[in-house]
Amino acid sequence: MRGTVLYAPGDVRVEDRPEAAIEKPTDAVIRLTAACVCGSDLWPYRGIEPIDGPRPMGHEYVGVVEAVGSEVTSVKPGQFVVGSFVASDNTCEICQAGYQSSCVQREFIGGAQADLMRVPLADGTLVATPGTPDADLVPSLLAASDVLGTGWFAAVAAEAGPGKTVAVVGDGAVGLLGVLAAKQLGADQIIAFSRHQDRQKLAREFGATDIVTERGDEGVAKIKELTNGLGAHSVIEAVGTQESMMQAIHSTRPGGHVGYVGVPAEVQLPGVELFFSAVHLHGGPAPVRRFLPDLISLIWNRTIDPGKVFDLELPLDQAAEGYKAMDERRAIKTLLRP
Repeated sequence: MRGTVLYAPGDVRVEDRPEAAIEKPTDAVIRLTAACVCGSDLWPYRGIEPIDGPRPMGHEYVGVVEAVGSEVTSVKPGQFVVGSFVASDNTCEICQAGYQSSCVQREFIGGAQADLMRVPLADGTLVATPGTPDADLVPSLLAASDVLGTGWFAAVAAEAGPGKTVAVVGDGAVGLLGVLAAKQLGADQIIAFSRHQDRQKLAREFGATDIVTERGDEGVAKIKELTNGLGAHSVIEAVGTQESMMQAIHSTRPGGHVGYVGVPAEVQLPGVELFFSAVHLHGGPAPVRRFLPDLISLIWNRTIDPGKVFDLELPLDQAAEGYKAMDERRAIKTLLRP
């Protein structure tokens, strides 16, 4: 089977890989219908995150079950499924509390940019759709595997809801879908930070009421201007840099909430400043599995269309170009078709 492998920064290859197979009785093997490139894949691609040898890439996926282990009962061959980027048993105390991404048995998914993939802990990780989806729903279902669920978790962690002003730091796929989530959760005002016209347009389609092009202290000042000097009730941080995290905290009013889901790159929080900000911080790897059933339902019923974040679609063999386009910000998110 074919699979995408990152050998070194900027060196993405699609090559023959060992065929995915059942290794444990709790595994499933799925044939990928679609996969994609994630913003977090760009950290090792850019050399910011070191890699130790060739790394099979991809953790967002939808497809059809090919085979299941002897202990798998919730999905069966022939079903179309969506899975989280973290495998979980969905039964431990942490999972039952809604934090499947910190499951006591968790495994981070890899190797989804391929023809086939093995999914561990299939019963707790995969969710079957009501039937075979129409072709136009596949991108949105793929988004639910990570970026939609992550944006949704960020909005929930930030306590977005009716009567709230929500600010979103980051105009990548997660930030844009954080806008969508805040809208669905009933936020009154949604302010998106963005300097790119195509992303501003999509943010407005997803529910943004205001766009702020400034960053850093200037961006914070603009948020204060839009909120009677108080700051936003809820702020989504979807980048993961020192600047973006401090921009998020400074944009939040005392007593407000920051939902942070950007994978951090050397972020350090100043203790005294954080102490006097009186801001709640909550985030981490999103427990996508918690939200998957509801998100699939919203997509299936065509209430939301998160698949709009995919503005470049390529065959799997051209995965390297998909990475390059995202790295150069020529694409928001690349969808790959095996």
